[in-house]
Amino acid sequence: MAFRDKSVWILILFILSGIVVGGLLGELASHVEFLNWLAYGQEFGLSTPVELNLNVIKLTFGLVFKINIASIIGIVLAIFIYKKI
Repeated sequence: MAFRDKSVWILILFILSGIVVGGLLGELASHVEFLNWLAYGQEFGLSTPVELNLNVIKLTFGLVFKINIASIIGIVLAIFIYKKI
């Protein structure tokens, strides 16, 4: 059972790294004419942050997801590599 829990964390780590690397490559590819389709994507989340003022501490919450084609390819590659391991 403990081995299965570790493999789930490794899968999550692989997927997150695929998202980050894919997003970075998508942004870099947006400057290249024949690769700019990799940067096509969508952004969703809280566009304006939510503030909570408690007079002692002020908390600001905000979360935005930016998904592009390259990050989706990165997720697919991460799952494929995970299955091969």
